[in-house]
Order: sequence, then C-alpha cells, then structure tokens
Amino acid sequence: MNPLRQKGFGLIAVTALLLLHGPLLAMAVLSLNSGMLFHRWEGVSLYWYGRALANPGFIEAARVSLIVSVSATVLAAGLATLAALGLSRLRGRAEGVALALLGLPLVVPEVVMAIATLILFSQVPVFGQGLLRLILAHACFCLPFALMPVRAALRGLDPDLAQAARDLSAGEMQVLRMVTLPLLAPGIAAGAALAFVVSFDDFAMAQMTAGPGQSTLPVFIWAQLRRPLTPEINAMCMIVLALSVTLVCLAAAALSRRGQSLIQS
Repeated sequence: MNPLRQKGFGLIAVTALLLLHGPLLAMAVLSLNSGMLFHRWEGVSLYWYGRALANPGFIEAARVSLIVSVSATVLAAGLATLAALGLSRLRGRAEGVALALLGLPLVVPEVVMAIATLILFSQVPVFGQGLLRLILAHACFCLPFALMPVRAALRGLDPDLAQAARDLSAGEMQVLRMVTLPLLAPGIAAGAALAFVVSFDDFAMAQMTAGPGQSTLPVFIWAQLRRPLTPEINAMCMIVLALSVTLVCLAAAALSRRGQSLIQS
C-alpha cells in the first residue's frame, strides 16, 4: 500500500503545515490591519507597509543587509568551491577530520559561534572594524552551508571528463577552468543561494559583530520590539520574508536554466 494513501496521513500533513506556516499566515493578515494595535484586527489597509518603506532606519538596515549578504555569499561560495576541490584529494581519516572542522558551524550553537567570533575579532585587530568584520563573520558562518551542495555536485562528476581533457593536452588550470568549474556551476549556485539566505536572516552573528549604526534587518526589527508595537513591525517582517523568498526563487530559476543549458550542451 502506498504510504501516502494511508488513513490519517493527510490530516497529519495538514496539521504539520499549519504548525509551520500558521504564524506566518497570521502575521501576513495582521500586517494588513488598519488599526494601531499589532494584534487586534480593525480593517484592511496598506498604511503600515507605507510606513515601513518610509522608515529611514529600515531602509538603512536593508542596505547593510544586502551589502553584507552579497559580499559574504561571494566569499563563502569561493571558499566553499576551493574547500570542496581540496577535500576531493583527501582520503580516509584526513578527509573526515577536515570535513568535521569545516562543518563545525552546523553543529555548534550559533550564539556560541557569535561569541567566539567576537572574541577573535577583539584579539586580532587585523580584521578591522565595521562591515568588514560583519562580512568575514557571516562568510565563515555560511561556509559549510555553501560547501555541502558544491561537494555533492563534485562527487557526482564523471572523472573521465577531466581525464579526457588531460588526454587532449589540457593543463590542470585549463581542466579546472573549462571543465570542472562549468560542471560545478549548478552546485555553486545552490550553495551561494543557501549561504545568502542564511546570511540575510542571521541574527546572533550580526548582533555580536556589527558596529555602531550597522544594524542588519533582523537586528533592526528585534530592536523595534522594545518600542510600543504597531502593525508596522508585522509589515517589516513580511517585507523581509517576501524579499528572501523572491531572491531564493530567482536563484532557483537561474540554477534551473543553467542546468538545462548544461544538459543541452
């Protein structure tokens, strides 16, 4: 019997979806509230979206988030690609140890990583101040998220393709530039998209390492909770959610188009 058709499976699935997405649905509805109270429904209005988009602090936080996320994504994707290529040449215990060290941010609590990063930056002034520290912190934190798709794509490559290029007198750099990297492009794009989402939505790392006046969107929205709450905070959260979903969809579409072009070629 198909497990998807077993009695009660649909109810369990619907319940799980409601538990996961119910709070977001409630926030989306209340963000359209025309009243002053963020939790009491008084009518439909887009007034609070206008207030959020006209808030200079919100706009500045969005600018900082985009700069940090894009820069950290580029850095993390590049390092993840190099790390995946290096891991492919290791065998046995060395590969396991290196993979465990690179994947440490996946298992260590984020607040612990944030505090450790803050201590490191305070002891090593070469990392600088402000956005540079924030970008480096996010890149290190996002590295394992970008590494996993790249490593999976690399393990799925046919080694005969690289060997054929070498048989045709291609050097190692030519093989890397003209064969390996183009075939790894879908995995790199997937890792970059995942790293961007993790960086854009990160709170603990940004709160610990950001300098004065350099709040990202999650930190800015958290700071608004200390003030009298209005539906504007619901609107801000929905704008951030919509922006994250839009960017992920664009990355997925670009990844799908790239994969189709590689198959056709």
